Amino acid sequence: MDVQPLRPGAPGPRPGRRRRDRRGRGRRWDLIPPHLPGHRSRRERFDDLVAEAGAVLAERFPRRLEHLQVLVEEVPPSDPAPWDAPTVLLGRVIPSTREHPAQVIVYRRPLQTRCATEDELETLVRQVLSEQIGSLLNLPPEDVDPEAWAD
Repeated sequence: MDVQPLRPGAPGPRPGRRRRDRRGRGRRWDLIPPHLPGHRSRRERFDDLVAEAGAVLAERFPRRLEHLQVLVEEVPPSDPAPWDAPTVLLGRVIPSTREHPAQVIVYRRPLQTRCATEDELETLVRQVLSEQIGSLLNLPPEDVDPEAWAD
């Protein structure tokens, strides 16, 4: 909002005229237009990748994963649970309770630092999701998503 104090006797803003911004330089646009690939950030592309992979796995087991929530966090917590291994976590599963549905948490930064290309990242995300969902359903990860584990 452009607010200018009025001095006594000074003319007010002209009706019908809108200022575009405070210094009159015009509207600011995005540096990269939306139709170019660099418009979306790495975080947004990763979120889309996880959402697509989670939707594919939810279609494979529609009744058992009906209320599953797939979440993305930046990094694992610094105070891991006592049953967690002392290594860097790539994902975590939280079983359902009466208060909340089952949740699979995927950690973005550890996954992205392990991959050099987008294809490697997609494969690793699918593998992590299949491992976590497999532990939730008591199935081996290869049965949850066979394409992710094929060589």
